[in-house]
Amino acid sequence: MPIFDPPAKPTGIKVIIVGAGFAGLTAAIECVRHGHTPLILESFPELKVLGDIISFSANSGRIFQRWPGIEERLDPICHQSNGIVFKTYDGEYLLTQYWEKEEAYGKRFNGHRGEIHEIVYEYAKELGIETRLGQQVLEYWETETEAGVVVNGEKIAADVVLAADGVRSKARNIVLGYEDKPKSSGYAVYRAWMDSDELAKNPLTAGLVVNGDTHTGWLGPDIHFLAASIKNGKEFSWVCTHKDEADVEESWQAPGSITDAVRVLNGWDPTTHAIVRATPADKLVDWKLVYREPLPTWLSPKKRIALIGDAAHPFLPTSIQGASQSMEDGACIAVCLVLSGKEHAPMALRAFERIRYERVKKAQATGVSTRDTWHKADFDRVKRDPESIKLKREAWLLDHDAEKHAYHSFEKVVAELRAEDTQLSRL
Repeated sequence: MPIFDPPAKPTGIKVIIVGAGFAGLTAAIECVRHGHTPLILESFPELKVLGDIISFSANSGRIFQRWPGIEERLDPICHQSNGIVFKTYDGEYLLTQYWEKEEAYGKRFNGHRGEIHEIVYEYAKELGIETRLGQQVLEYWETETEAGVVVNGEKIAADVVLAADGVRSKARNIVLGYEDKPKSSGYAVYRAWMDSDELAKNPLTAGLVVNGDTHTGWLGPDIHFLAASIKNGKEFSWVCTHKDEADVEESWQAPGSITDAVRVLNGWDPTTHAIVRATPADKLVDWKLVYREPLPTWLSPKKRIALIGDAAHPFLPTSIQGASQSMEDGACIAVCLVLSGKEHAPMALRAFERIRYERVKKAQATGVSTRDTWHKADFDRVKRDPESIKLKREAWLLDHDAEKHAYHSFEKVVAELRAEDTQLSRL
């Protein structure tokens, strides 16, 4: 069993966490680190190794590094290249963006979503965190003194509830007071993860896999195609974001069509066609993207239920921050709870929202700005100034420690909130 040094003093705070994704698992592990008692309720009856590439930047990498033994488990399955090569859609080299400067901010962990999730889930179990699978949360409730859920006919209570079950979370209704509808993003993503055997045989693609891990991005009008080899080139992942006007009510995914994906890339570098054609049909996913406006609040009326992760703030993939910001939520909220104490748990959630809200909103905006930088570029100008299409890897985003920031900000934020309460009481 992993041991945190020093072990946390028990706070007596009970936390129900709905959802065992990265937001929920991080919140639970951080709760244990800080002396709280979490209970995870997950709707799926079993957790399978699913998905494809996922990225955790330095701002969340340092959270992993605080969990004894996790870094050593993640390293063998994570991507190890030193930069990304950018090309135009027809294969002309633009530049290589190296990660040297970014490494000063901390360590990244990029790999297979399901494999990383499995490691974190097993870690939570080793910590003794109670996790109940097959739990359909049908109702959230709160009083002045506690909050809870109704699941499979059972009413469960705690001091606070963290809804970490995605954009369809039923907690969004209690927080907002209505059901919010998503907007079409106008985009979809073809995604795949596969072994590299066939790619290694083709001269067009062999260079992407036979010399260890590589990362390449092709940019074109309203399309970008990213490809990465991993595990010393033995496995391969690619994503292709493109215009799509399908009218869907929620982000959803279905089996993709190789023929349709090749058609989207008409006129593109033959290497991208070779990658798509080498993809086993059962490995291709067609993921339709919808967009949700930032919520006005993440908290329920009595401030004992908080939305975290995608339930609070879904990110576009081009932000490369969705998973990292979900982890930051968990790190921040655990600190706020230990500083507030059991008797003032609602104030902890209010402080959490105040500390996190503007940062998350700014990070969300990077998804749109990056996509537009790539998709709407003037490629004649880009060829003259390749630096213009680099990913913006800025210190405010990556060189951030959510735990330290929460400890530093809590007292000031609580003073502000109490002053606001006093002003309201005088009206």
